[in-house]
Amino acid sequence: MSQPFVHMELCTPDLAKAKDFYGQLCGWTFDDVEMGPPAGTYSLFKPASGPGGGVYTMEGAPTAWLPYIGVEDLKAATDKAIALGAKVCMREQEVPGHGWFSIILDPTGASIALWQQKPQA
Repeated sequence: MSQPFVHMELCTPDLAKAKDFYGQLCGWTFDDVEMGPPAGTYSLFKPASGPGGGVYTMEGAPTAWLPYIGVEDLKAATDKAIALGAKVCMREQEVPGHGWFSIILDPTGASIALWQQKPQA
């Protein structure tokens, strides 16, 4: 796949319950990263194969999974998505030290994120 899924995120109103469920169901372990207010705790997971991700709580956000597709040029990919009928929820945002992402709604209304990894030194 030329543009693979590279990360998955679960926004949930009950972080502990979600971690317990996926930990037991999938055998995942979690590394908690404190993001500070208002973000709180971001719990990273990495299965034995395939993309890893994170689980978090965000006030007012719907409970949902958000897959991230890896791209080489985030701005160009976001602009292409718009030209193909996508709506932008969030333009390019930096995750310091890691990369950049955009969140879009595809033409059918499904949420997806685009991710450009920061070049490794």
